[in-house]
Amino acid sequence: MSRRKITGLLTAGIAAVGLVAGGLHIGSATAAPYYPSYVALGDSFSSASGVPNQVDLLCTRSDHNYPSLVSKAVKPATFTDVTCGAAVTADMTGNQFAVVAPQFNALKPDTALVTVGIGGNDIPFAEILATCGLPGALVPIGSPCKTLYTAGGGDRRADKVKAVGPKVDGVLKGIKQRSPKARVLLVGYPVIMPENGSNCWPLVPIASGDAPYLRDITKLLNSVLSGVAANNGATFVDTYTSSIGHDVCQFPGVKWMEGVFASGALPVHPNALGTQNQARQVLAALGG
Repeated sequence: MSRRKITGLLTAGIAAVGLVAGGLHIGSATAAPYYPSYVALGDSFSSASGVPNQVDLLCTRSDHNYPSLVSKAVKPATFTDVTCGAAVTADMTGNQFAVVAPQFNALKPDTALVTVGIGGNDIPFAEILATCGLPGALVPIGSPCKTLYTAGGGDRRADKVKAVGPKVDGVLKGIKQRSPKARVLLVGYPVIMPENGSNCWPLVPIASGDAPYLRDITKLLNSVLSGVAANNGATFVDTYTSSIGHDVCQFPGVKWMEGVFASGALPVHPNALGTQNQARQVLAALGG
């Protein structure tokens, strides 16, 4: 094993222990930086929309999002966080909101580490929540959302999830073109609905039959992202498995994902506990 690899393992291991023990405070990593430059790309699940402290209101970016926590642990010489709420894959190369520069502008030839969490808004998640939430609020039983998307055979929503694959493939290829030496981590999406298929109507207005359907949409997206990462030599970071049992239906202090009546994050987004778990999984992946 190379000296560089050993240093990286020690750095990630010490950082991960500090993260678990210190909550929002990241323990100091005493080893030299494993990655001298770190760039974070992604959408609201990476920017931590609504999590204190919001340091970029347009992009709803928190200084306690998982990129910031990972940076505090790994201690790169330079850290650039351009994650932005509502970002889609096209915003990697195009202006978002007409005034936010393309996220790829942050990438440099010598960038050593890149994390990217993207794809959810290309489905998009927000449309699913609106389409499923309205009938769910009125009718707590049945599966009006699934029935809508599967009418006539097939599953139009699942097809949209699968169509995200080529878009994210383009993102990963674009990162490698701009930062060919970088280690790239594609960060997946955490649990939203309960893993056991239950719901918690009316706290989360999703009909009982649609809860497992929406759970499976998130799992399908993660499966697509995992495959794309493998095809591009990137590391897929699974944040789903570790967040089972911390879904929107849990009590405060247990849930890592806020529901409709959110506190400490935007609705249906990771809260501070959720961002800590995301950071733990990224650090674990860096140590692997």
